[in-house]
Amino acid sequence: MKSYTDLEQSKKLAEFLPIESADCYWDYDEMQKFHRISWFEDGYNKESQLMFNENNVCAWSLTALLQILPIETYIEIDNVCCTLDISRDTLGKWFVYYHNRSYGSSLATCSSKELLDACYEMIIKLHELNLL
Repeated sequence: MKSYTDLEQSKKLAEFLPIESADCYWDYDEMQKFHRISWFEDGYNKESQLMFNENNVCAWSLTALLQILPIETYIEIDNVCCTLDISRDTLGKWFVYYHNRSYGSSLATCSSKELLDACYEMIIKLHELNLL
């Protein structure tokens, strides 16, 4: 199971999510010329940990992404409240979606073999809809 955003996903999320929402970062090793994941140390300023190397990039664990997703959001056109739902089918594919069962309304659905990737896609979609 994928535990945290990959480097490309991290760069995209870093464009609009607050640094406080990240719980880890891609730490660039100057000597060996590659990135490795590091966790933010409690009690230290996250920005200062990132500034140590200009190639460091915030990253998000699955837990952090789940905390970013709102439990409820509204479809403005219908003024309907949609609730976050996460499920998995028998083939192992994850679905992250917002819907309202009473009205049969659905705001968005994202799916992936990895739950983290489906959550990432939903955060991108909610950002595009100005719902974060």
